[in-house]
Parts: sequence; structure tokens; C-alpha cells
Amino acid sequence: MAPRDEPGVETGVGALRTELVEGLRYVHARLGGNAQQAGDAAAFVYGLIELLAEKGVISVDELDQRKKVIAERLKEQGRERGLGVLMQQPEYDKYTFADVATIDCENRVHLCRASCCKLPFALSRQDVEEGIVRWDLGQPYMIAHGNGQYCTHLDQGHCRCTVWSHRPVPCRGYDCRKDKTIWLDFENRIVNPDIERSDWPRQEAVNGA
Repeated sequence: MAPRDEPGVETGVGALRTELVEGLRYVHARLGGNAQQAGDAAAFVYGLIELLAEKGVISVDELDQRKKVIAERLKEQGRERGLGVLMQQPEYDKYTFADVATIDCENRVHLCRASCCKLPFALSRQDVEEGIVRWDLGQPYMIAHGNGQYCTHLDQGHCRCTVWSHRPVPCRGYDCRKDKTIWLDFENRIVNPDIERSDWPRQEAVNGA
């Protein structure tokens, strides 16, 4: 006998919709609160800047230069800590992207072990809206990685991309010949031994390589 639904308990699509609505309500509430706090902070900062400028304590030009330096510093800190939502910039239509790299991967993958499929990068709005290429739920919208830190779309048994025709722009345009973290000498097929490390390429990012 099929189990009966308990009275007053939503199941299936109805329950999923309710959970989604509740989740969106929470997100929107937090966004509203954050927007209010950001507005209050901006009003305070701009008021302080105008007051200091009027009194001759600071100049607008000096402030503008310092703002650019601080903005880059904060952006770098955000990348290191994995903060915020990342989206590919600038964005191109991947299906008309012209600068596609052509490399004889089939003759080299036994050496490089498809290391390019371990590299992190942000997806484009096109990728996300298309819904084919998976992204990391813990760090939107970075390409998702799975076993062995490889892209989840890599068929590791055959070293083939399972979403090849829909692959993102970074996959289409990436040229490993110029990447010394993978090839010490591309022409002579000498790979960088660091690709064998379990923490590659994360450690490369930490070291600023």
C-alpha cells in the first residue's frame, strides 16, 4: 500500500516550492538589510570626505588615487579568502569566440595529466544561465571540481571533456604552452614536476605563481 501524506504536510513539488520561497525570502531580507547598512555607511563616509575637503585636510585628487590603491588591495584579499560572487569579466559569447587555442592534447595528456582541468576560473553569465556547466555551490560562480581536484565534467578514464561543445571561454582560449606552472619546456615535452603535488594548483595561487 502506498504511504499516505500526513494532513497539513506538503510533499513533492509543493514542498520544494515552499522551501524555495522561504529561502528567497531570507536572502531578500538580508539583501535589504545590507543595502540599508551600506547606504548609511556611504552617507557617513561621503559627508566626512566633504567636510575634510572643505577644511583643506585632504584633496579630492589624493583621495581618488588612494581609493584606487585600497580597492585593488581589497579585491586581492577577497580573491585570497574566496569571498563574494565571481563572474567572468569581460564576457564573450562562447559559441562565437574566435581566439580558440589549438594544442595537440591527445599527444601530451599522458605527460601533463590534463592539469588544465584542475585550474580554477569563473563562469560567465551565459554559462550559468545555460545550466549545463556546473559551478561550485560553495563559491559562486567558480567552475566545479570533484575527484582529484579535476573539473567535474572531465571523464578521467578517457581524459575527455563531457561538455565539450558547451565548454566555457577559458577552456576554449587557454594556451598551456605559455604556462610555466605546467610546462617547463613545451616544445621538448618537459612538464613542471609540481603538477604531481596534491595541492597543485592551489599552492601556486598562494605563492602568486
